[in-house]
Amino acid sequence: MSITQGHVRIQNLSLHLGQGENRFQALERVNFEIQPGEFICLLGPSGCGKSTLLGALAGHLPISSGTLTVDNESIVEPHPDRGLVFQQHTLFPWKSVLENIAFGLKMKGIGKHSRIEQARKMIDLVGLKGFEHKFPAELSGGMQQRVEIARVLINEPRILLMDEPFGALDAQTRLKMQMLLLDIWQEIQTSVLFITHDIDEALFLADRVLIMSHRPGRIIEEINFDFERPRDIELVTSSEFTTIKKHCMQTLKEATQQEELSRLNPLGLGKKAQIKEYE
Repeated sequence: MSITQGHVRIQNLSLHLGQGENRFQALERVNFEIQPGEFICLLGPSGCGKSTLLGALAGHLPISSGTLTVDNESIVEPHPDRGLVFQQHTLFPWKSVLENIAFGLKMKGIGKHSRIEQARKMIDLVGLKGFEHKFPAELSGGMQQRVEIARVLINEPRILLMDEPFGALDAQTRLKMQMLLLDIWQEIQTSVLFITHDIDEALFLADRVLIMSHRPGRIIEEINFDFERPRDIELVTSSEFTTIKKHCMQTLKEATQQEELSRLNPLGLGKKAQIKEYE
């Protein structure tokens, strides 16, 4: 199957947040592309602008300069073509699993019979058959995230934007969700940009990993690797995986140290002057 949609291009993207004296630069000259059907993971220190970048891609945050396109169309507002999944679910507590998943199609004006049929297919895809009439409060955290993913995928997005979607789950459930996501992705073949703080998760899921600097965030390294698919959990114990993981850890450590140095030394003083000032 040829994948033709979901090409993301980010060129010299800068973005500021806040107003007046509280205004600050969150992103600075960010450049990268996502090819159609590619799975990209984004790593970086806390507060570096990863979620801000996703917000811009989703159309929720206006950019200050640069260009941001999906399939050569500029992003100016939110659209179902760009599906967003957060760490905490945003399901309607008063709606059943089936109703939550079908909601997006209802907003598009699609008839009840068609949207229910499509919602049931999504339920099968995420492994929730038999839970159609349960409510979010009756589901585990992992099951809630399955519903969240299904609710986004029913709109057939060109790109799936995921902001630490498994960060609140226990280790065993998180692994199950990673495997499920890979199965779904290989079937639907949509582009994915996935934010995580977990290096193992990034390397296990992605085709490529991008590492961001401290704020203002920019891409400081692109890591390419060619682990076979479908992925198996034994991958994380391989020597190649461990070597790349160590490199990622070192890069992130240096980015974090640079952030701490900038915070202690906002005027850009030399190292000796900085130490003398804080002795």
